[in-house]
Amino acid sequence: MNVGYRIGWLLGLSLFLGMAQADVYKYVDGLGRIHYTDHPKHSGYELVIKSDPARVDPVPTRPDRPVTSVVWPSLAGSQWRTHPTHRQQYEPAIRLAARKYHLDTALLHAVVRAESAYNPSALSPKGAIGLMQLMPDTAARYRVNDPYNPVQNIEGGAHYLSDLISLFGSDVRLAVAAYNAGENNVIKYGNRIPPFAETRDYVNRVLQYYQQLN
Repeated sequence: MNVGYRIGWLLGLSLFLGMAQADVYKYVDGLGRIHYTDHPKHSGYELVIKSDPARVDPVPTRPDRPVTSVVWPSLAGSQWRTHPTHRQQYEPAIRLAARKYHLDTALLHAVVRAESAYNPSALSPKGAIGLMQLMPDTAARYRVNDPYNPVQNIEGGAHYLSDLISLFGSDVRLAVAAYNAGENNVIKYGNRIPPFAETRDYVNRVLQYYQQLN
């Protein structure tokens, strides 16, 4: 973190703390920008500062308007890079989900790395969310109430990947392709990897990461 970024971060939090004693929430958008507000607009916001109820807010505020909102660049999105600490942080959840859904832990790690580089706040332009980039329909299908919750997201993605492996007769390559392009596209092309450059590149990356972990 460079000096300018650190100063901006401190100024942002100081703004909240100085203006009003309110809960502060954080959200990382699809462009990798962090939003801070005391009035979250959706479930993607995470509580980062809890107000002290014993302290009196000296600034009168309207309930329908947030005190302020602060935005600055983060390591999310395209700037996020896989780092050993990111992997270690989610290792227990990945291992637990792999065991629950009878997956190779290394394979699940490979998919997480390819999808989001272990970034729980990742949001794709198409709306895929979190570590394993669940689309809203997929999240709903696997009862992931909060796709920004890392544990829920990993479990939902692991369940989906496990179902795909069963659907395609334990063919990992086809299951991984279906995770990226959808099972219907794999079936449409005769149970083969669809001729999409993105999907073929994705399968190659996942298998490369998988081999590195074995």
